[in-house]
Amino acid sequence: MQVYVERGYSKGDCCYKIQKKHGPYFHILKEKTIPASLFGIIPEKVEVEYYLPPHRGLIGGALDQSPISGSPLQKQALPGQSQPLPQKQALSQNKQTTSSMSNNSTIDFDEAKKRVIAAAGKKPDEVIKEVQDQEDAALLRETNQQEIIKKLNEIQKKIDNKNEPPKTEHPNLIRLAQILRQNDFSDRYTVGLLERARKELSLETLENLDAVQDSFLEWIGESIKIFDEPDRLWSTNTRIMILVGPTGVGKTTTIAKLAAVFSIETPERRALSVRVYTIDSFRIGGIDQLAKYCEIMEIPFSCVDNHNDLRREIDIHREEADLILIDTIGRSPKDSVKLGEMKELLNACGSKAEIHLVLSAITKTSDIEHILRQFEPFDYQSVLLTKLDETRSVGNIISALADREKQVSYITDGQIVPKDIKKASVVRFLINLEEFRVDREKFEKRFPATEANQFQWG
Repeated sequence: MQVYVERGYSKGDCCYKIQKKHGPYFHILKEKTIPASLFGIIPEKVEVEYYLPPHRGLIGGALDQSPISGSPLQKQALPGQSQPLPQKQALSQNKQTTSSMSNNSTIDFDEAKKRVIAAAGKKPDEVIKEVQDQEDAALLRETNQQEIIKKLNEIQKKIDNKNEPPKTEHPNLIRLAQILRQNDFSDRYTVGLLERARKELSLETLENLDAVQDSFLEWIGESIKIFDEPDRLWSTNTRIMILVGPTGVGKTTTIAKLAAVFSIETPERRALSVRVYTIDSFRIGGIDQLAKYCEIMEIPFSCVDNHNDLRREIDIHREEADLILIDTIGRSPKDSVKLGEMKELLNACGSKAEIHLVLSAITKTSDIEHILRQFEPFDYQSVLLTKLDETRSVGNIISALADREKQVSYITDGQIVPKDIKKASVVRFLINLEEFRVDREKFEKRFPATEANQFQWG
């Protein structure tokens, strides 16, 4: 008995395919479900095993229509087919034609099919599998094309939504979105503020542009995190501050400004004992510049180039110094190997050392995000922002820092040592925003910056 296999989307689909190939009479032996494959791209199928009854054949040139037990189609002929003969009549006809069949007057369909397949040099199972594989491949191609078209439509819809503001958007929110983009805030940051406005602001508030601006300024201020200085602990324990960052962001000048601010006595604070170290032994000009500053301010200065020397210097002078400032080699954020070597060297400073990433305010947005990410292994506690006087937009800085939840410690806005450096404050960022009307007194009360523009540490 020859057993065949057919696959379809359901048992009925399999029966339809079998009927199309062999006619309406066959016996189903068993069926099973084939799970979906390729992550659901090829759907679930049903597989049935069946055989053709031995009495199938041509009787007097006509197809034997005897009903066969087990055929799902035996009760009713398909459209376009004659009704099957009653069982007794069919058996009678079979007996009458037995002798003629013995002389090969009837061609057994199964045997003819086997001869054709054998002539092709393939086994029946191989032919069946090829047919099934071809069906799966065709289905996969069709499904993939549909998926691609679906994805393209989704992307186009997102582009359309991004380029065109909602038709029902309030005019004042559209105006605020324009101002935010003018200040180089990122799209994600802008969308977040607009969504918050739609949820929290009443229609009455939306009608007042000044009120909407104040709400946006308050939300922007809330997203700016200011670095908390040590709670005077370092007055009895040496404070170590390390400045890291890319080349050209102003680390050396900033070290000189910090050294001057901390070491000069004023009516508000006492002078601190400061020591300065640099591990940048390759940039001769930078060493000479920093050494000159320290000489003028009478601050001890040394250059070290390895982990052991730095560890020894810190251990020797830890008791006598209130503050140790360490200038580092400017490294490209792309040079991960050199960054790793520098991190190993700085481990000599101990786990309590503060690491501040120096970032220039004139750096373009994509580079800011890359720098923040590449210096992450240093576990920097804050960002020290330089060259704020050289840019008109700070939205990119605010967006990037808020996105990565980074704090800001100091801001420099000029080249004068030690004048042009201040502790970071929320209001300092807000007044740098263009097209916003900033009520400074109001926002200084909302975001109080204790000693924001002073350095009263001791």
